[in-house]
Amino acid sequence: MTDIQLPITGGCICKAVRYSVATPPLASRQCWCRDCQYFGAGSSTVNMIFNTGDVTITGEIRNFVSLADSGNTMTRGFCPSCGTPVTSASSARPQFLILRSGTLDHPAIATPAMNIWTDSAPAWAHLDPDVPATAQQPPALPAAR
Repeated sequence: MTDIQLPITGGCICKAVRYSVATPPLASRQCWCRDCQYFGAGSSTVNMIFNTGDVTITGEIRNFVSLADSGNTMTRGFCPSCGTPVTSASSARPQFLILRSGTLDHPAIATPAMNIWTDSAPAWAHLDPDVPATAQQPPALPAAR
């Protein structure tokens, strides 16, 4: 990841939802699961993972809950006004909150450190050979501090 100035801020395209994070991300990943391909208009999503308690969100978030390929229940939050996907959270790891990198005020800080769910990537997907990859679910992150 590039140099990160704190707080990390972002939000939806219409500015009805805003967030702030006072700590650096725990991880940044590019996800190729089929669900992320829906949210990413056919491509992957780039996501930053934070401790849930470190993220402050203002504005209304509407949730969409579904069962992921991992078998976990995922709760994905979006702005009900403009539809921008903003958050994601797994029932298996409620201590973490995922923020979509496209919602960052400075998205350059979200350089992916890993490609995940590469088995689901379309044949045309470019996967940087210098970025570690895993075919499906990545290893668990360390416990929240």
